[in-house]
Amino acid sequence: MAAAKQPVTLGDVAREAGVSIATASRAINGSTRRVNEDIRARVQETADRLGYLPNLSAQSVAKGASSTIAVVVSDIADPYFSAIAAGVMRGAAEEGLVVTVATAHHDTGSEVEIVRTLRTQRPKAIILTGSRTTDAVSQSALDQHLSDYIATGGKVVLISQHHPPFDVVELSNRQGAKDLALALVKLGGTRFGIVSGPRRLVTNVDRVEGFIEGLAEAGIEFGGDHHVEAEFSRDGGYAGARKLLSRMPDVDTIFATSDVMAIGAMTALRDLGKLPGRDVSVAGFDDIDTARDVTPTLTTVVVPLDDMGYRAVKVAMQDDPGRAPVALAANTSVVIRESTPARGA
Repeated sequence: MAAAKQPVTLGDVAREAGVSIATASRAINGSTRRVNEDIRARVQETADRLGYLPNLSAQSVAKGASSTIAVVVSDIADPYFSAIAAGVMRGAAEEGLVVTVATAHHDTGSEVEIVRTLRTQRPKAIILTGSRTTDAVSQSALDQHLSDYIATGGKVVLISQHHPPFDVVELSNRQGAKDLALALVKLGGTRFGIVSGPRRLVTNVDRVEGFIEGLAEAGIEFGGDHHVEAEFSRDGGYAGARKLLSRMPDVDTIFATSDVMAIGAMTALRDLGKLPGRDVSVAGFDDIDTARDVTPTLTTVVVPLDDMGYRAVKVAMQDDPGRAPVALAANTSVVIRESTPARGA
């Protein structure tokens, strides 16, 4: 078996090009000390011919930041987060940056460990896309790591709830859920149930409370046992809907706090012998692409997912270290589809 080929070093390039290692480094990696153009071209040609690749990790230590931007998502398999990540990648490409992605599984402790690791890699910015938590201790630990990262020149942008002193692209979760509730009442819904993710995540708190606020404004009282909490996933939506139906067999409208949960809820209804969109109306939140492909098509709250990721990159790349934290609003709208037909029409 042939021995592995040793990587070409900067010293090999310098020797072949007939220059010092310092000159070769300035020519290839860039420097405030300019190199004669003829020498720079000769060194670059030599590096290309030998197959030399610069050590980007070493450069990031020397320069204080790498050419990457990091995005932390809760679940890359969830279309909500993959759509945001796509927007981050679009914005990063315009800035000439490479995106690294890490998954935290809706766990602030995991976010802390990820940020701790990312700080050693010195990305230009860290974008956190998951909901903030009601666990003050875990959130405080994360805030400290993020603040320490900013103190060394990094940028932080949250895509979630407003959380000073960090930049944020803030989604109107509460207002979007309220608007949805009012729309569903107008369609004739009277017996409402909610299937949500865990209330330790502020996103679920805001969406549940906004929905109940909308029902109250429409004159509908919501019973505490009409809300089921489950995993923030398709399987959670499935299990939550079954539990809700066991408590409330006469429910006519189910609100799930995400589209993936709503899709799981519709499958649960079918397994229980009920037809979504006819026997029980179902609505979600986010407007992931799949919401238009399922049967029946899903009523939901439209969220500008790709745009939020894109705008987060643009905020992160603002070169004004003395500015106040930025808070950009990401507004929502309700779209009515086949899963919530008008009742009594």
